[in-house]
Amino acid sequence: MVDLFLAFFCFLALHSLPALPAVKQRLIGLIGRPVYMALYSLLSLATLVWVFYAFMEADDVALWLDRAWQAWITLALAPIGLFLVICGLSSPNPASITFRKNQQPGAIVALTRHPVLWGFFLWAFGHIFPNGELRGVVLFGGFAIFSLVGIIILERRSSRKLGTAWNDFAGKTSIVPFAAFVAGRTRLGVDRDMVFALAITVIGTFALLFAFHEVLFGVDPLLLALYGV
Repeated sequence: MVDLFLAFFCFLALHSLPALPAVKQRLIGLIGRPVYMALYSLLSLATLVWVFYAFMEADDVALWLDRAWQAWITLALAPIGLFLVICGLSSPNPASITFRKNQQPGAIVALTRHPVLWGFFLWAFGHIFPNGELRGVVLFGGFAIFSLVGIIILERRSSRKLGTAWNDFAGKTSIVPFAAFVAGRTRLGVDRDMVFALAITVIGTFALLFAFHEVLFGVDPLLLALYGV
């Protein structure tokens, strides 16, 4: 369990670096942006692998009994989370995490201006219920809290970065999903990035449910949902 806490601490420390602009810019100045991005990506992947390896190796300390209904929460929330992460990363968004910048914001921004972090939260939160041991709460609960804290940090950073354009952008979007739409401040739409994300989500979900989840993590989510085993 100590290794899991250490791995998760390193993961959090590494992902806190973008929230420190002075440190980030100094590193970019020393090694250049391409090298920085490559190293950061490799280290991020390495720490994430370490976290999951430590999770698999940690001792089981049961907190509650597994029930079939708990797995259905995961089956409901995880695909939504996956869709939001994929769509958020592939859609232009001046206020949050994305692979595409300096373009007109994508349609997903009308739903929430932080789709990646909300998607990560839903994925993590949904996995807490069928993992009724301490290591599961530490891992998935930690990821869920990390996502919510990340939203707060990005809100502050984006408001400073966008300056006077922030008020107009924030007025047409919302932190909480669907809040701006319910308030009548925006209209929902569909674009190519959302269609692409939906297709990848469907394919990825079927692949995980019928093959790869059991191979990678030793758990068949469908058997767990149907029979509690």
